[in-house]
Amino acid sequence: MTDIPTATDQESSSFAELGVMAELCLACEKVGYKAPTGIQKESIPWALKGRDIIGLAQTGSGKTAAFAIPILQALWETPSPLFACVLAPTRELAYQISETFESLGAAIGARSVVIVGGMDMMTQSIALSKKPHIIVCTPGRLQDHMENTKGFSLRTLKYLVMDEADRLLDMDFGPKIEQILKVIPQDRNTYLFSATMTTKVAKLQRASLRNPVKVEVSSKYSTVDKLIQNYMFFPYKFKDCYLVWLMNEITGKSTIIFARTCHEVMRLGMLLRALGMEAIPLHGQLSMDRRLGALNKFKSGTRKILIATDVASRGLDIPAVDYVVNFDMPTNSKDYIHRVGRTARAGKSGKAITLVTQYDIELLQRVETTIGIKMEEFPSEKEEVLLLQERITEAQKIAIMELKEFDHKSKKKRSSKDKDFEDDDDNVKASMSVGKSKKPKMANQGKGGKSSKRR
Repeated sequence: MTDIPTATDQESSSFAELGVMAELCLACEKVGYKAPTGIQKESIPWALKGRDIIGLAQTGSGKTAAFAIPILQALWETPSPLFACVLAPTRELAYQISETFESLGAAIGARSVVIVGGMDMMTQSIALSKKPHIIVCTPGRLQDHMENTKGFSLRTLKYLVMDEADRLLDMDFGPKIEQILKVIPQDRNTYLFSATMTTKVAKLQRASLRNPVKVEVSSKYSTVDKLIQNYMFFPYKFKDCYLVWLMNEITGKSTIIFARTCHEVMRLGMLLRALGMEAIPLHGQLSMDRRLGALNKFKSGTRKILIATDVASRGLDIPAVDYVVNFDMPTNSKDYIHRVGRTARAGKSGKAITLVTQYDIELLQRVETTIGIKMEEFPSEKEEVLLLQERITEAQKIAIMELKEFDHKSKKKRSSKDKDFEDDDDNVKASMSVGKSKKPKMANQGKGGKSSKRR
């Protein structure tokens, strides 16, 4: 394996100087890629020479284009159906990767298809029968098709990509990946991209890559320089109160709130909706259509608040996320890094605020040790925050009532779970049904109409 020195300078001239053909340079310009990032600058020249690649880079560094560009250039030179396969850990990331291939490859007629769980197998089989150039998939569903879809095989495969490899293996996709590796051609190029080089990733690399070039643009767990990181410390019993106060302070800003469980995501969505804030949920128990719908509404700006589990913490490139709020402190420092990596992407600035109670101090210290940064406390006035407590208590009751109603409907009629949860978009239409006179309205003001101090 060839080690390339860690890249620290992400300034580069142009994609053309890396050897990228004119059509793809123009496509990069159209989608807003002005200059190669560090991982792109280091990996693309080696990939164009036909070498296997191990790419290690922090989240938001442009890893997707780093493997998409060489694959599309090779496809242009030697067109072939089922040319490349990209394995991704989550369905949302798979769709995003496919969008990157389609936007960059439109000029050369590249066709991609997404094969993930939660969607109809027959529809996917028909899409595969049309012989797309690129398959972007989750390992489990790809294995299902390789075993059960008549006439489908990857014997013409020229490129295999394992994106977010550390997460793929953390999610126990290892055995499925091993089975896939056994049946695809050995004569291929393989790219393995990951945020971290764990022992599992190293083992996978030895099993799947041939004399790879190791490209590393971040040698340790880290967050980007343009990310401002703060915490808020308060007693656990006031957690909802501080969240609502914070959301009023940053109103109008594009914000992702991370919670630990699907149940908590739903509860927070109902709580904020009961207070007049349009929040949309994203978690693993929603259908794929609902998950994509939530993402699209947030990306388009029709919803400013996305409440999500860690299903949204990896790889998703959502333009202009102003704030990441950790409602629940992640138990793993790597998860923190990936969560806050949803903002301050591609050279832009961003802010991350973590809610910390008396039970989270050790976790906060662990994160600070990992990233090598001592966070500053986000300024707040306790008296001002607690003025909201009465209205929040009422909204909590509404949220609990509607959550119980939703759980009851879900058990009674599983097939229509998502329809019961949201129709007119996100979820908690039921929480809007409470009489208007009893609905605790929040609109950027404290008690008595007092405006927030800071914007």
